[in-house]
Amino acid sequence: MAVAHLGHAELRVTDLDRSRWFFTEVMGLYVTEENDERVYLRAWQDWDHHTLILTKSDHTGIEHVGWRVEKPEDLGTYEKQFKDLGVDYHWIEGGKEPGQGDGLRFMTPGGMPFELYWERELYAVNGKDGLASALPSHPQRYASRGIGPRRFDHVNFLADEPGAEQEWLTRELGIHHRYYAENSNGERLASWLSRTNLSHEVAIQRNKNQTGALLHHVAYFVDSPDQMARAATILADNGIQIEWGPGQHGTSGAIFLYCFEPSGNRVEVWTGGMLIFAPDWEPIGWGPETAELGYELWGSQMPETYLTYGTESHFTDAPQKSASSTSG
Repeated sequence: MAVAHLGHAELRVTDLDRSRWFFTEVMGLYVTEENDERVYLRAWQDWDHHTLILTKSDHTGIEHVGWRVEKPEDLGTYEKQFKDLGVDYHWIEGGKEPGQGDGLRFMTPGGMPFELYWERELYAVNGKDGLASALPSHPQRYASRGIGPRRFDHVNFLADEPGAEQEWLTRELGIHHRYYAENSNGERLASWLSRTNLSHEVAIQRNKNQTGALLHHVAYFVDSPDQMARAATILADNGIQIEWGPGQHGTSGAIFLYCFEPSGNRVEVWTGGMLIFAPDWEPIGWGPETAELGYELWGSQMPETYLTYGTESHFTDAPQKSASSTSG
Protein backbone atom coordinates (compact mmCIF):
# COMPACT_ATOMS: atom_id res chain seq x y z
CA MET A 1 0.00 0.00 0.00
CA ALA A 2 1.22 3.49 -0.89
CA VAL A 3 -0.08 6.93 -1.72
CA ALA A 4 -0.81 7.54 -5.41
CA HIS A 5 0.35 11.10 -6.03
CA LEU A 6 0.60 14.61 -4.61
CA GLY A 7 -2.71 16.44 -4.93
CA HIS A 8 -2.78 19.93 -3.47
CA ALA A 9 -1.58 22.34 -0.79
CA GLU A 10 -3.37 24.83 1.46
CA LEU A 11 -1.49 28.05 2.19
CA ARG A 12 -2.38 30.45 4.98
CA VAL A 13 -2.08 34.07 3.84
CA THR A 14 -2.28 37.33 5.79
CA ASP A 15 -3.45 39.42 2.83
CA LEU A 16 -5.97 37.36 0.91
CA ASP A 17 -6.64 40.04 -1.70
CA ARG A 18 -2.97 40.62 -2.55
CA SER A 19 -2.14 36.91 -2.51
CA ARG A 20 -5.13 36.23 -4.76
CA TRP A 21 -3.86 38.94 -7.14
CA PHE A 22 -0.40 37.35 -7.20
CA PHE A 23 -1.58 33.80 -7.88
CA THR A 24 -4.14 34.82 -10.54
CA GLU A 25 -2.71 37.85 -12.33
CA VAL A 26 1.03 37.26 -11.86
CA MET A 27 1.29 33.47 -11.64
CA GLY A 28 -1.69 32.94 -13.95
CA LEU A 29 -3.66 30.39 -11.92
CA TYR A 30 -7.45 30.13 -12.23
CA VAL A 31 -10.10 30.42 -9.53
CA THR A 32 -12.47 27.44 -9.32
CA GLU A 33 -14.35 28.63 -6.27
CA GLU A 34 -13.97 31.30 -3.58
CA ASN A 35 -15.55 33.01 -0.60
CA ASP A 36 -14.48 35.65 1.92
CA GLU A 37 -12.13 33.22 3.68
CA ARG A 38 -10.71 30.95 0.96
CA VAL A 39 -9.74 30.89 -2.70
CA TYR A 40 -9.46 27.57 -4.59
CA LEU A 41 -7.02 27.67 -7.50
CA ARG A 42 -5.57 25.45 -10.22
CA ALA A 43 -3.20 25.68 -13.16
CA TRP A 44 -4.61 25.42 -16.66
CA GLN A 45 -3.93 21.68 -17.06
CA ASP A 46 -4.65 20.63 -13.49
CA TRP A 47 -7.57 18.23 -13.76
CA ASP A 48 -8.84 18.50 -10.20
CA HIS A 49 -11.12 21.11 -8.64
CA HIS A 50 -8.06 22.73 -7.08
CA THR A 51 -4.36 22.23 -6.45
CA LEU A 52 -3.90 25.27 -4.20
CA ILE A 53 -6.04 26.80 -1.47
CA LEU A 54 -5.42 30.29 -0.10
CA THR A 55 -6.86 30.65 3.41
CA LYS A 56 -7.19 33.99 5.19
CA SER A 57 -5.20 33.94 8.43
CA ASP A 58 -3.26 36.08 10.87
CA HIS A 59 -0.05 34.20 10.02
CA THR A 60 1.51 32.73 6.90
CA GLY A 61 2.36 29.09 6.37
CA ILE A 62 1.11 25.71 5.27
CA GLU A 63 -2.17 24.34 6.62
CA HIS A 64 -1.93 20.95 4.94
CA VAL A 65 -0.62 19.02 1.93
CA GLY A 66 -3.00 16.55 0.31
CA TRP A 67 -2.02 13.14 -1.11
CA ARG A 68 -4.46 10.99 -3.01
CA VAL A 69 -4.46 7.28 -2.14
CA GLU A 70 -4.62 4.43 -4.65
CA LYS A 71 -8.11 3.13 -3.82
CA PRO A 72 -11.00 4.09 -1.51
CA GLU A 73 -10.41 1.37 1.08
CA ASP A 74 -6.86 2.61 1.67
CA LEU A 75 -8.17 5.35 3.96
CA GLY A 76 -9.45 2.81 6.48
CA THR A 77 -6.26 0.80 6.20
CA TYR A 78 -4.17 3.89 6.88
CA GLU A 79 -6.34 4.75 9.88
CA LYS A 80 -5.60 1.32 11.38
CA GLN A 81 -1.91 1.73 10.55
CA PHE A 82 -1.77 5.12 12.30
CA LYS A 83 -3.48 3.64 15.37
CA ASP A 84 -0.91 0.85 15.48
CA LEU A 85 1.93 3.36 15.11
CA GLY A 86 0.50 5.75 17.69
CA VAL A 87 0.24 8.53 15.11
CA ASP A 88 -2.32 11.22 16.00
CA TYR A 89 -4.85 11.83 13.25
CA HIS A 90 -8.24 13.44 12.66
CA TRP A 91 -10.88 13.20 9.95
CA ILE A 92 -12.19 16.02 7.75
CA GLU A 93 -15.73 15.31 6.58
CA GLY A 94 -16.27 15.18 2.84
CA GLY A 95 -17.37 18.50 1.41
CA LYS A 96 -15.78 20.61 4.13
CA GLU A 97 -13.00 21.11 1.62
CA PRO A 98 -14.91 21.75 -1.63
CA GLY A 99 -14.16 19.28 -4.38
CA GLN A 100 -13.00 16.56 -2.00
CA GLY A 101 -14.40 13.65 0.01
CA ASP A 102 -13.33 12.55 3.48
CA GLY A 103 -9.77 13.44 4.43
CA LEU A 104 -7.51 11.70 6.94
CA ARG A 105 -5.16 14.32 8.39
CA PHE A 106 -2.05 13.67 10.46
CA MET A 107 1.36 15.09 11.30
CA THR A 108 4.50 13.31 10.18
CA PRO A 109 7.01 12.68 13.00
CA GLY A 110 8.94 15.79 11.97
CA GLY A 111 5.86 18.01 11.88
CA MET A 112 4.62 18.16 8.28
CA PRO A 113 0.78 18.45 8.11
CA PHE A 114 -0.42 15.82 5.62
CA GLU A 115 -3.82 14.66 4.42
CA LEU A 116 -4.86 11.45 2.64
CA TYR A 117 -8.00 11.37 0.51
CA TRP A 118 -9.58 9.38 -2.30
CA GLU A 119 -12.72 11.10 -3.58
CA ARG A 120 -12.18 14.30 -5.54
CA GLU A 121 -14.15 16.40 -7.97
CA LEU A 122 -12.79 17.04 -11.45
CA TYR A 123 -12.64 20.60 -12.72
CA ALA A 124 -15.54 21.45 -15.02
CA VAL A 125 -15.65 24.52 -17.25
CA ASN A 126 -18.89 26.39 -16.59
CA GLY A 127 -19.40 27.32 -20.26
CA LYS A 128 -19.77 31.01 -19.46
CA ASP A 129 -16.21 32.16 -18.86
CA GLY A 130 -14.76 31.40 -22.29
CA LEU A 131 -12.27 28.85 -20.91
CA ALA A 132 -13.65 25.75 -22.64
CA SER A 133 -11.12 24.03 -24.90
CA ALA A 134 -11.85 22.10 -28.08
CA LEU A 135 -9.11 19.64 -27.08
CA PRO A 136 -10.26 16.72 -24.90
CA SER A 137 -6.79 16.52 -23.35
CA HIS A 138 -7.11 20.10 -22.05
CA PRO A 139 -9.47 20.67 -19.12
CA GLN A 140 -9.56 24.31 -20.24
CA ARG A 141 -7.95 26.62 -22.81
CA TYR A 142 -4.21 27.22 -22.68
CA ALA A 143 -3.19 29.91 -20.18
CA SER A 144 -3.51 33.45 -21.50
CA ARG A 145 -2.32 35.56 -18.59
CA GLY A 146 0.61 35.85 -16.21
CA ILE A 147 3.30 33.18 -16.00
CA GLY A 148 0.71 30.52 -16.88
CA PRO A 149 2.14 27.27 -15.42
CA ARG A 150 0.87 23.96 -16.79
CA ARG A 151 0.47 22.12 -13.48
CA PHE A 152 1.12 21.88 -9.76
CA ASP A 153 4.47 20.14 -9.28
CA HIS A 154 5.80 19.70 -5.72
CA VAL A 155 6.18 20.94 -2.15
CA ASN A 156 9.35 21.43 -0.12
CA PHE A 157 9.77 21.54 3.67
CA LEU A 158 12.49 22.45 6.11
CA ALA A 159 12.82 19.90 8.92
CA ASP A 160 15.24 19.25 11.76
CA GLU A 161 16.02 15.67 10.68
CA PRO A 162 15.42 15.20 6.94
CA GLY A 163 16.89 11.70 6.98
CA ALA A 164 14.43 10.45 9.59
CA GLU A 165 11.52 12.13 7.78
CA GLN A 166 12.50 10.54 4.49
CA GLU A 167 12.75 7.08 6.03
CA TRP A 168 9.29 7.45 7.60
CA LEU A 169 7.67 8.68 4.37
CA THR A 170 9.22 5.84 2.40
CA ARG A 171 8.38 3.14 4.95
CA GLU A 172 4.85 4.23 5.92
CA LEU A 173 3.53 5.99 2.79
CA GLY A 174 5.56 4.24 0.08
CA ILE A 175 7.02 7.47 -1.33
CA HIS A 176 10.20 6.56 -3.21
CA HIS A 177 13.52 8.11 -2.21
CA ARG A 178 15.05 9.61 -5.38
CA TYR A 179 18.22 11.48 -4.40
CA TYR A 180 19.83 13.14 -1.39
CA ALA A 181 22.64 15.42 -0.23
CA GLU A 182 25.03 14.80 2.67
CA ASN A 183 27.81 16.76 4.37
CA SER A 184 31.32 15.51 5.14
CA ASN A 185 30.07 13.93 8.40
CA GLY A 186 27.49 11.86 6.57
CA GLU A 187 24.69 14.04 7.94
CA ARG A 188 21.63 14.24 5.69
CA LEU A 189 21.15 17.74 4.34
CA ALA A 190 18.18 17.06 2.08
CA SER A 191 16.14 14.31 0.47
CA TRP A 192 13.86 14.39 -2.55
CA LEU A 193 11.03 11.86 -2.93
CA SER A 194 8.21 11.01 -5.33
CA ARG A 195 5.53 8.41 -5.80
CA THR A 196 5.11 9.14 -9.52
CA ASN A 197 7.88 9.34 -12.15
CA LEU A 198 8.56 13.01 -11.37
CA SER A 199 12.00 13.68 -9.94
CA HIS A 200 10.26 14.66 -6.71
CA GLU A 201 6.84 15.53 -5.35
CA VAL A 202 8.07 16.37 -1.86
CA ALA A 203 11.49 17.50 -0.66
CA ILE A 204 12.82 17.81 2.87
CA GLN A 205 15.79 20.08 3.58
CA ARG A 206 17.63 20.42 6.86
CA ASN A 207 16.40 23.38 8.90
CA LYS A 208 19.65 25.19 9.65
CA ASN A 209 18.05 26.87 12.69
CA GLN A 210 16.62 23.59 14.06
CA THR A 211 13.25 25.17 14.81
CA GLY A 212 11.04 22.35 13.53
CA ALA A 213 9.11 21.85 10.32
CA LEU A 214 8.51 24.87 8.10
CA LEU A 215 7.15 25.23 4.60
CA HIS A 216 10.01 26.00 2.25
CA HIS A 217 7.99 26.39 -0.95
CA VAL A 218 5.24 25.22 -3.26
CA ALA A 219 6.13 24.81 -6.95
CA TYR A 220 4.39 25.06 -10.32
CA PHE A 221 5.71 23.76 -13.64
CA VAL A 222 6.08 25.66 -16.92
CA ASP A 223 6.90 24.04 -20.25
CA SER A 224 10.26 25.46 -21.32
CA PRO A 225 13.33 27.55 -20.42
CA ASP A 226 12.09 30.51 -22.46
CA GLN A 227 8.99 30.58 -20.27
CA MET A 228 11.28 30.79 -17.24
CA ALA A 229 12.92 33.94 -18.63
CA ARG A 230 9.45 35.33 -19.30
CA ALA A 231 8.42 34.45 -15.74
CA ALA A 232 11.38 36.37 -14.28
CA THR A 233 10.41 39.43 -16.32
CA ILE A 234 6.76 39.22 -15.25
CA LEU A 235 7.76 38.96 -11.58
CA ALA A 236 10.17 41.90 -11.79
CA ASP A 237 7.67 44.02 -13.70
CA ASN A 238 5.07 43.44 -10.98
CA GLY A 239 7.39 44.28 -8.10
CA ILE A 240 7.66 40.71 -6.80
CA GLN A 241 10.86 39.90 -4.91
CA ILE A 242 12.95 37.24 -6.67
CA GLU A 243 14.99 35.39 -4.10
CA TRP A 244 17.12 33.20 -6.38
CA GLY A 245 17.33 32.29 -10.05
CA PRO A 246 16.84 31.55 -12.77
CA GLY A 247 19.38 28.83 -12.14
CA GLN A 248 19.66 25.07 -12.58
CA HIS A 249 19.56 22.34 -9.95
CA GLY A 250 22.15 19.70 -10.72
CA THR A 251 20.22 17.12 -8.69
CA SER A 252 17.09 17.11 -10.84
CA GLY A 253 18.36 19.01 -13.87
CA ALA A 254 15.46 21.46 -13.52
CA ILE A 255 15.70 25.21 -14.13
CA PHE A 256 14.38 27.09 -11.10
CA LEU A 257 13.21 30.50 -9.95
CA TYR A 258 12.18 31.34 -6.37
CA CYS A 259 10.10 34.31 -5.25
CA PHE A 260 7.87 35.38 -2.37
CA GLU A 261 4.14 35.95 -2.74
CA PRO A 262 2.74 39.05 -0.98
CA SER A 263 1.90 37.25 2.29
CA GLY A 264 5.43 35.85 2.58
CA ASN A 265 5.19 32.23 1.41
CA ARG A 266 7.95 31.14 -0.96
CA VAL A 267 6.88 30.00 -4.45
CA GLU A 268 8.98 28.25 -7.09
CA VAL A 269 8.47 28.25 -10.84
CA TRP A 270 10.46 25.56 -12.61
CA THR A 271 10.83 23.55 -15.79
CA GLY A 272 12.61 20.43 -16.96
CA GLY A 273 13.83 17.89 -14.46
CA MET A 274 14.51 14.21 -14.95
CA LEU A 275 11.76 11.62 -15.05
CA ILE A 276 12.25 8.28 -13.30
CA PHE A 277 10.81 5.04 -14.66
CA ALA A 278 12.97 2.27 -13.18
CA PRO A 279 11.08 0.19 -10.57
CA ASP A 280 14.38 -0.67 -8.85
CA TRP A 281 15.71 2.91 -8.71
CA GLU A 282 18.44 3.45 -6.12
CA PRO A 283 18.69 6.92 -4.51
CA ILE A 284 21.51 9.05 -5.91
CA GLY A 285 23.84 10.54 -3.31
CA TRP A 286 25.37 14.01 -3.57
CA GLY A 287 28.34 14.37 -1.21
CA PRO A 288 30.12 17.54 -0.08
CA GLU A 289 32.34 17.55 -3.15
CA THR A 290 29.33 17.77 -5.50
CA ALA A 291 26.55 19.24 -3.31
CA GLU A 292 27.18 22.79 -4.50
CA LEU A 293 26.58 21.74 -8.10
CA GLY A 294 23.56 19.78 -6.93
CA TYR A 295 21.90 22.93 -5.70
CA GLU A 296 23.10 25.26 -8.48
CA LEU A 297 24.82 23.99 -11.61
CA TRP A 298 25.38 27.43 -13.16
CA GLY A 299 27.29 28.94 -10.25
CA SER A 300 25.00 31.64 -8.84
CA GLN A 301 25.27 32.15 -5.09
CA MET A 302 22.67 30.54 -2.84
CA PRO A 303 21.10 33.25 -0.64
CA GLU A 304 21.32 32.74 3.13
CA THR A 305 17.53 32.81 3.36
CA TYR A 306 17.26 29.66 1.25
CA LEU A 307 18.28 27.37 4.14
CA THR A 308 16.84 29.42 7.00
CA TYR A 309 13.55 31.03 5.93
CA GLY A 310 10.27 29.18 5.97
CA THR A 311 6.68 29.72 7.06
CA GLU A 312 4.70 27.95 9.76
CA SER A 313 3.72 24.31 9.31
CA HIS A 314 0.83 22.93 11.37
CA PHE A 315 -2.92 22.39 11.48
CA THR A 316 -4.87 25.36 12.78
CA ASP A 317 -8.07 23.54 13.74
CA ALA A 318 -6.82 20.08 14.73
CA PRO A 319 -8.63 18.70 17.82
CA GLN A 320 -6.67 18.59 21.03
CA LYS A 321 -7.18 14.82 21.18
CA SER A 322 -7.03 12.82 17.99
CA ALA A 323 -8.85 9.57 17.28
CA SER A 324 -5.69 7.57 17.94
CA SER A 325 -5.23 9.26 21.31
CA THR A 326 -8.77 8.57 22.51
CA SER A 327 -9.40 5.07 21.15
CA GLY A 328 -8.29 2.09 23.15
